[in-house]
Amino acid sequence: MNANPTEPRRDAIEQAMGSVSRTLRLERDGLEAVAAALEDGLAEAFARAADMIEWAGGTVIVTGMGKSGHVGRKVAATLASTGTPSHFLHPAEASHGDLGVLRETDVVLALSWSGETTELADIVDYTQRFGLPLIALTSRPDSTLGRAADLGLFLPQADEACPNGLAPTTSTLMQLAAGDALAVLLLERRGFTASDFNRFHPGGKLGSRLVQVRRLMHSGADMPLVPHTATLSQGIVEMTSKRFGIVGVVNEAGLLVGVLTDGDVRRAFQADFRDRPVLDAMGTRPQTIAGDALAMQALARMNEARITSMFVVEAGKPIGLVHMHDLLRAGVA
Repeated sequence: MNANPTEPRRDAIEQAMGSVSRTLRLERDGLEAVAAALEDGLAEAFARAADMIEWAGGTVIVTGMGKSGHVGRKVAATLASTGTPSHFLHPAEASHGDLGVLRETDVVLALSWSGETTELADIVDYTQRFGLPLIALTSRPDSTLGRAADLGLFLPQADEACPNGLAPTTSTLMQLAAGDALAVLLLERRGFTASDFNRFHPGGKLGSRLVQVRRLMHSGADMPLVPHTATLSQGIVEMTSKRFGIVGVVNEAGLLVGVLTDGDVRRAFQADFRDRPVLDAMGTRPQTIAGDALAMQALARMNEARITSMFVVEAGKPIGLVHMHDLLRAGVA
């Protein structure tokens, strides 16, 4: 017997290969079946669901029991994070007072693969009594939920990856994909941008990537700037004192007309070079970025241009400087 779990037996590896590949194949087949169903009315149902949610103007109340409930929580979270107000309502809690969260402007999205989840009965009854739109996400149009719904996102039948055909596996993946598809459809119809996304994701790695450049930049007296009438020696002094390896050159109107880098200084080195005008050595096509650009965009631009600093400008005037180290400290890279 092999007691080392880091070195599985060959037969165990072969068994894992067969099991995992079969699971992935069956779940892939399920997703492909959903994609194929788009040509058979499912795309129209998605369009109608988006219309219904936008027209109602309230909150999408997602509900489901068991594994469908777990998927429903994620769908509600995805909707909310992409600009569609949403939260999850547990069917059991709904029957004990939480039906009070439902408003006349809300839409209920109920998940049940079989469409016969008895715990959904009170929520379904409430939507019918008070005229709330009900969208069913199920695989059975002829089920209790399918018949009661105002609109059905009817998913095709598919084999579960579980060899007993019992544990929800393929079916939950298909539900999750359908929920993501609805969230993205609403996002695109609303014109939801990365800046909008940042409002709902201020924390973590994603939040750092979506922070605006103006929140990371050095501004005011911290900016390395010299007038276009300066000499190279004055530019070098400014570069050395600010320690960014770069100096911006501005004209009499305050517009950024070029940048002087330490590489420019090395290339300009010659006798009496210090008294030469800074204009002779500066680059005239500086890389710049807007203050409301996202930090991840600044990082991408710096990587593409192979630079470590970039001036932030508004209407051609420098308002700050962002350095690669600022992005690293913020956790963007």
